[in-house]
Amino acid sequence: MKVQVLQEKLKKGLSIMERVSSKSLTLPILNNTLISTEKNFLNLSATDLEIGINWWTLTKTEKEGKVAVPSRLLLSFVNLLPNKKIDVAVKENDLSVQCESYKTKIKGFSADEFPLIPKVGKEEFVVVKSSDFCKSLSQVADIAMPSTTRPEISGVYFRLQKDLIIAAATDSFRLGEKKISLKEEKLINKDYSLIIPQKTVKEIINIFGEKEGDLKVYFSPNQIMFEYFMEEVSHPEVQVVSRLIEGEYPNYQEIIPQKFATQITIEKEAFVNQIKSAALFSGKVNEIKLKVDSEKKETIVSSQSVDIGDYQSTVSGKVKGGDTEVSFNHKFLLDGLMNIKSSEVVFDLNGESGPGVLRPVGDDSYLYVVMPIKAS
Repeated sequence: MKVQVLQEKLKKGLSIMERVSSKSLTLPILNNTLISTEKNFLNLSATDLEIGINWWTLTKTEKEGKVAVPSRLLLSFVNLLPNKKIDVAVKENDLSVQCESYKTKIKGFSADEFPLIPKVGKEEFVVVKSSDFCKSLSQVADIAMPSTTRPEISGVYFRLQKDLIIAAATDSFRLGEKKISLKEEKLINKDYSLIIPQKTVKEIINIFGEKEGDLKVYFSPNQIMFEYFMEEVSHPEVQVVSRLIEGEYPNYQEIIPQKFATQITIEKEAFVNQIKSAALFSGKVNEIKLKVDSEKKETIVSSQSVDIGDYQSTVSGKVKGGDTEVSFNHKFLLDGLMNIKSSEVVFDLNGESGPGVLRPVGDDSYLYVVMPIKAS
């Protein structure tokens, strides 16, 4: 192999590879990035056997070839180079990198040792706007909970319909659901349901969150692939391939209340600040109490701790329904509020034992269900 590539381009690609290149003692090859050439493209690949990433950039290729090299070492060296052209060459699994007065030789491994990244068929796909899609995923990604006994809730549930993706996640104590409209370039012909590992969803947000173009999402029974194209030519720039989680996702729609006993509509920032203040006095159980006075149109936020002291404040807003008193874990409540982008929020309450539902005002695409702390 003998190619020439810009330092900033190689640095960008290696930074993406390093995200999944694992520190594996049983399979040391996974600590490496596979570097290969395809005509006028340089290709980097990395995998941890659950997620695989391919990245390409245009290069000046004199001789084709491929080799696997330690990811962290190569990235650390390239980070120190000036933003100039880099000459990259391979001879007998040794990678030489030269940029102006900097020159190194890194011992690599045969490309044949590197695991194959699965291919995903391109017959079934949907198109989304990359940045908007990632913002939507960020509203549910942190809710999923790693679980060996219930692996299905370790991921984010996707239901793909003709012109809509419904993404949902739960940890049994709270639930987030986001509806994402699809671009019309390609609409699927039937519904699909799948569970994407939480780690994959977070990597999608990190890799594609700042990109403004279209993102293609391809799916098959066992794998899913996210693909973003180059601006210069019609060729992929990044592909992320991930396994799917097997199993049946809980029928979470059953726990979303269709009615409410009390509904409050309040200014989000004021509510968040009062919950944060109450959290300081909530003690080890993280409990804060909401007491709604329907006549005064106000909600009292309070907490107390035997060791620290107590807190109380009042926030005004619209109230429908009767008086109520209910306690929540402040961390769960704040997580839901911080995922809501509107200036006002609607909070449906169903007494001290029923789930509460947070929604943005003027946006039906997102909801957050949180279970109360039941009175003992």
